[in-house]
Amino acid sequence: MFIRDIFSKKRPVLSFEVFPPKKGLPVDIVYDTIEGIKVLNPDFISVTYGAGGSSKDRTVEIASTIKNKYKIEALAHLTCYSSTKKNTEEILKELKRNNIKNILALRGDPPIDAHSEEREYIYAKDLINHIKQVGGFSIAAACYPEGHIECKSLAKDIGYLSEKVHAGVDFLITQLFFDNEKLFQYKNKLAKRNINIPVVAGIMPVLNKNQINRMVSLSGATLPKKFVRILDKYEHNPKALKEAGIAYATEQIIDLLSWGIDGIHLYTMNKPEVANTIIRNLLEIRDAVTEEKISNE
Repeated sequence: MFIRDIFSKKRPVLSFEVFPPKKGLPVDIVYDTIEGIKVLNPDFISVTYGAGGSSKDRTVEIASTIKNKYKIEALAHLTCYSSTKKNTEEILKELKRNNIKNILALRGDPPIDAHSEEREYIYAKDLINHIKQVGGFSIAAACYPEGHIECKSLAKDIGYLSEKVHAGVDFLITQLFFDNEKLFQYKNKLAKRNINIPVVAGIMPVLNKNQINRMVSLSGATLPKKFVRILDKYEHNPKALKEAGIAYATEQIIDLLSWGIDGIHLYTMNKPEVANTIIRNLLEIRDAVTEEKISNE
């Protein structure tokens, strides 16, 4: 099934992200994660690439298992920074052979030894155009509520997003963020640019301070004062900080659901127990939101 069609049947959608282990490590941890979250009935599970596309073979393998063993729609990440068109077409054929119909098309992070003159794709929109030409996939793209860290302004970044959407994107998944007001403002800006496809909110529960420092440095996400107070209060108490991080993510999702978000995408970090705790805290709220939407249709 194309994920784009799920949005026409239900909202909000619920999805999770898992990632392949580093090269040389057993893949079992990912399958343990999938086993742990399948009971939450996700609408789809996305599978990332490793740094520089280093685990792309495992991405196809894991996505195939999600789709064909667990009967859950899989969203395979596909990056293009150092890929050739020939290599991309081989991956697309492999995805089709495994009945995977959904791709998150990304530029990806550059490998350390990358050279721009060797690249056949410059931007994610170039990859999206290629996938669209091949056909047979529902395409997602990333969006950045506070702007991409490499972009000079949010307005310019939304301009680039518009180009991706018009190239053939069906829905968007946000980069992590911690201030819901940033997303609400962002959605208004997208509407003014006639970007009206579904936007799924990417939520990352913070489990330790090193994690948040790394994520903020990579993404440029703003930390609200409330969130900073939590970090300062519990940074030396790992168990308390983990519990507080889960509580903050839960509260963030409750607010998004009340606002009418199209979907929630939880970055699991391959920790199914965290995803289970958050989603089970939301069962009644999710049911209420779904019932309200059905009654209004």
